[in-house]
Order: sequence, then structure tokens, then C-alpha cells
Amino acid sequence: MRAKHHRTDKDHAQEIYGGRDGERHRRVAVTGDEAINLTALDPAVGNDLKALIAAPALARSVAVKTRGASSVPVASITPALPVADPGKIICLGLNHTDHIKEGGYDIPDYPALFMRGRNSIMAAGAPMVRPSCSDKLDYEAELMLVIGKGGRHIPEADALDHVFGYTVFNDGSVRDYQRKTHQWTPGKNFDDTGAIGPFVVTPDELPAGASGLRIESRVGTEILQSSNTANMIWSVAQTIATISEYATLDAGDLIAMGTPPGVGHAKTPNPRWLLPGEIIEIEIEGIGICASPIVDEKDLGVKAAE
Repeated sequence: MRAKHHRTDKDHAQEIYGGRDGERHRRVAVTGDEAINLTALDPAVGNDLKALIAAPALARSVAVKTRGASSVPVASITPALPVADPGKIICLGLNHTDHIKEGGYDIPDYPALFMRGRNSIMAAGAPMVRPSCSDKLDYEAELMLVIGKGGRHIPEADALDHVFGYTVFNDGSVRDYQRKTHQWTPGKNFDDTGAIGPFVVTPDELPAGASGLRIESRVGTEILQSSNTANMIWSVAQTIATISEYATLDAGDLIAMGTPPGVGHAKTPNPRWLLPGEIIEIEIEGIGICASPIVDEKDLGVKAAE
């Protein structure tokens, strides 16, 4: 699994790929279709991005070591989450005007924010699970950012300095459970419904705030959503500033930026739910493709606790 929009004009890639080879987790840097094992070059890199996020000097030093280092095909690597155990996963809803209208909501004057738990997310490529209690599993193509430098009361003018990188997120939503209460928590926290990755791209490789990038969701040749990150109501900088008014952001926190129009529940004349056997792909220009096969929970043999 690899992104379509690699940059190959540099000695080392700015994309960081969360890979897994059997039980040996490591971080790799990607150039074109090849990946270099950063953890092997310097064990201080560790098994997820936390060490590189916490120590920019380490990131710079290991980048120098990639020059001339041996590589492996990106396609041979199984993705892992960019941050194994993020402290916070904060999601922004209702951030595209046309999506707000298709959902029947009023345009808010303050961002709709909710949180996801750790069990609700999984790496790109891992199955997205349709729960046994519902057949209304929906997709949401979203930009996600990884916080690099934490803080509280972060000014909007300085907010982009707090971003380590950007990745792709599919905010899989179980719509009937999302609508059960005014709080969206139930529909957004089913196990293995939020796919992340497989690449994290550093800000220097993208436009400021990752604005102006094509964002799309599809199943096969069926285009489900197609928009642009420039259409977000609240920008990355505004969102960071807003969240940090009430919460201290920590390095490694994840923030999802909301989805454009075209989600399944709003399709007419009939909703378009994800079905077992399909593969849903979310693509953001310059970052990559997050693909997830859809499986049914009952086919996984998951049993209720006794």
C-alpha cells in the first residue's frame, strides 16, 4: 500500500511511514516506492513517532543517515499507527458547509468537537469492522494532524508551528448510534472503525495548514466524496487555537479536521452504507491513500463478555 503522490526530488523523504514486519515495529522514511528503516539506523527512533516528535534534533540526525542506506519496497511493509497510544484523539465535525447542509444541521459558530477512544482506531490496511448491531456503517474522508509541540492557549498565528505532520483519516461512523443522542460518542467509538495512515507527511512538504489539497473517498471506481481541504470552515491553525483554549495539547495527540459532503447517509434516493467485502479508500493529495477492507463483526467470531 503506497501513496500516489510521493516527492522524489530530495535525498531523503519527509514522509514517515508506520510499518510493521511481523512483530518488529519500526519507523521508516519513504522516497518514491522505497522505504528506509529509521529504527535500524538509530534505535533511539523507537517503535512509533513519539521519539521523533519529541526530539527534532534526532529527526535531523537520522535523516542524514538515510543517504546511501539500503531500502525495501514500501509495498512489502504492513502499516502501523503513527502513534501507538495517542493521549487524545480529537475530532472536528461540521467543518464543510455542504456536509453540514446534507446532514440537516445549522451552520455552527463554534466547532463541533468530539473525542474517540484508542480501541476505535486502527492502522490503514487493517479491516474496518461493521458491528453486529447495525448495518449503517458510513465513511468520512478527513485530514488528520499529529501534534508535535504541545501547549495551552496557543495563538492562531503560532499554531502551525505545533504540527509535526499530516496523515489521512477515515472517520467511520455508525449512523443510527450516532443519532441516538445529541452527543455523537456512541456512533464514533465502535471498535476498529477509524482508519489512520499509512503515511505522515511533514509540513514542509505541503501547503501551509495542508490547505488546497484534493480529498476523496471511493470504493473501486465509485467516487463517493471529492472536495478540497481549502473548503474547510475552520483551518488547522484555528482548530488548534480553539482546542487549546480548553485543553492542553500534548505531543502525539491526533486531531481530525472533518469531512466534506458525499457521506453515505446523505445519498439519495437511498443511503450508501459500506458493505462487507468492499474496500474503502480515502486519498488526500500529497499525503497518500488509506485503504480499509470492510468486514462483518459476526464473521470475526467476536463474543460478548460472560
